[in-house]
Amino acid sequence: MVSPLVVPVIDVQNDNFKELWPAMVLAIKTASFVALDTELSGLGNRKSLLAESIEDRYRAICQAARSRSILSLGIACFKRLQDKAAETYLVQVYNLTLLCSEEYVIEPQSVQFLVQHGFDFNKQYASGIPYLKGNGKGPSDDQGVHIRALFTDLLRARKPVVFHNGLIDIAFLYQSFYSHLPERLDTFTANLSEMFPAGIYDTKYVTEFELRLTASYLEYAYKKCKLDNSRLVTSGGTGPHVHAEFCQYAGHMSRYVDYRVCPDVASAEGPTDICQRFSAFGWCPDGAQCPLSHDTDLIILQDEKGTGDKRKRKKRIRNKKRGRGEAEDDPSICDGAPEHKILHTEAVPGETPAEPCPERGPLVDRGGKTLRSEAVDMEADGEGNGVSGDDHDCRNPVAAATDDVTNAKNDTNESREEDGGRGPLSDSPPKAEAPKTKADPGTHRAGFDAFMTGYIFAHSCTLIKKEGQSWLPTCLNKVYLSGKATPLNVVKSTFARSSKAHVQKMSTVWGGAV
Repeated sequence: MVSPLVVPVIDVQNDNFKELWPAMVLAIKTASFVALDTELSGLGNRKSLLAESIEDRYRAICQAARSRSILSLGIACFKRLQDKAAETYLVQVYNLTLLCSEEYVIEPQSVQFLVQHGFDFNKQYASGIPYLKGNGKGPSDDQGVHIRALFTDLLRARKPVVFHNGLIDIAFLYQSFYSHLPERLDTFTANLSEMFPAGIYDTKYVTEFELRLTASYLEYAYKKCKLDNSRLVTSGGTGPHVHAEFCQYAGHMSRYVDYRVCPDVASAEGPTDICQRFSAFGWCPDGAQCPLSHDTDLIILQDEKGTGDKRKRKKRIRNKKRGRGEAEDDPSICDGAPEHKILHTEAVPGETPAEPCPERGPLVDRGGKTLRSEAVDMEADGEGNGVSGDDHDCRNPVAAATDDVTNAKNDTNESREEDGGRGPLSDSPPKAEAPKTKADPGTHRAGFDAFMTGYIFAHSCTLIKKEGQSWLPTCLNKVYLSGKATPLNVVKSTFARSSKAHVQKMSTVWGGAV
């Protein structure tokens, strides 16, 4: 039987940032790839994120990034271990609590959503790592111990970076830790192509266009990939599979570690009435009050039962275009925002609030047809960008924000690894009560979301990558665009020029070698 995966997430705050700095820099420099995720104070007007023109969308994202802030940053460093069997990675996960030192907008919806999912604003304002946005008004970006210098070290490492539905993440990181966002989208993509020469990968694009999963919001994609990976191992097959190992954290370091339990997909038990909106989009306006199931495990298992039905699959394809049109008409779907950030967006004045989920039965479209198969394909559009934390199954009542580090004080410091059923996670498995946290608020964190993003990427590479190829060449520098059949290509076009601020930054990062 496969043991649940226990992921150690290191909490980084202003009081331990300097102490943990060397370990973080080393983890980035030695990583094979780095997955990133953010929690934001808001995204602004939701309809602006639905703009048909990509240039208009970019302007809306720029406005949000300039007026809002990053509240926490998740960094997951995956280092391929060449001397190990299978696709074995040593994974180090960090969750950095940040505090912008300038005035910024924080939206009520964001506060409510984050508090319900365990974000501690008291801790943020008391211990957040301070930073200044834009072109930099404080210490030099390549000197000292501060978050902008860490981002500079990430650029210098020249590693592949991985996001989930990452356009919003990338824009916020650029504005917050690098430079003012350029006015034009082609200038932005030209700059990015030089900042990340090893490439940008988007697991939302990977799961939509390469793996072609039924749904692709982060929690669903991660659990589906993990389930498929576990089956590869337990079946005794010789095919490649992902194997994750984690560092040992002993002594005083254990105080900083928050262990996150990710159980394997369980068999369906109990009520089977699934909330169709949550199944499709990864979120539900009713949250914990919804009478229907938000069980991602159940959703995955039911989707697998239906994959063999050719008629249902054809119906999904037929309804996809219709679904996109409906998403544009229904602001509650919020096509341009990540499913885990939908409540970070502002409602349009005069807009009708989202309808509550029905107590029984599936959603229906305006023609009276069931929305299940349609919504699954619409989900990719309704979700938008996978930036911070999808893992927010809303079945349980929400809890007040708590200091999660308390659970990390248990002496479960042995190396934890996903062994795919070959044995326990470590030589001395953690006590049952050690990692006990509520599923909803406990797993919704930028650090854990970054880990899920990296895991999806690693698993996808084992399935898609061919011998001699570097990662996923068909997905290189392709960022998912909600509601579009083609991605945003992060390239420097013939007619685009890098911005002056970017050229100056590059001279700092690489001594002018752009």
